[in-house]
Amino acid sequence: MLKGFKDFLMRGNVVDLAVAVVIGAAFTAIVTAFTNGLIKPLINAIGGSDAAKGLGFNVLSTNNSTFLDFGSVINAAINFVIVAAIVYFLFVLPMKHIQERRKRGQEPGPAEPTDVELLKEIRDLLRAQSNGSGPAATVVRSDD
Repeated sequence: MLKGFKDFLMRGNVVDLAVAVVIGAAFTAIVTAFTNGLIKPLINAIGGSDAAKGLGFNVLSTNNSTFLDFGSVINAAINFVIVAAIVYFLFVLPMKHIQERRKRGQEPGPAEPTDVELLKEIRDLLRAQSNGSGPAATVVRSDD
């Protein structure tokens, strides 16, 4: 049972997934700090006179808790695009190239004959037997 679990864990997909999750989480923290520290202030500056609130508006002008912050949504979208691009170009694309190289290194085995080829071979053997040039075959018939 433990050997099967070990084999499962050591398959390429599981190890790759674990590495991608750990590195992706660590990299997400870096990108979040970048977007919160550098990108979000630029987005908030577009927001108008009250740059402390950011890009958005109050649904109820008397209640600050109804502020719709579009800057945070734009910030999260930029964050996602950056993380997705980095994960794709640093992990997915190189793994795809490695797998293609491994497949190129493997030679395909001999091709199995198709049904038509097998039937033609059987036909030729039967012709050869009926002409007497091939080995004699014994045919057993069952008359029910």
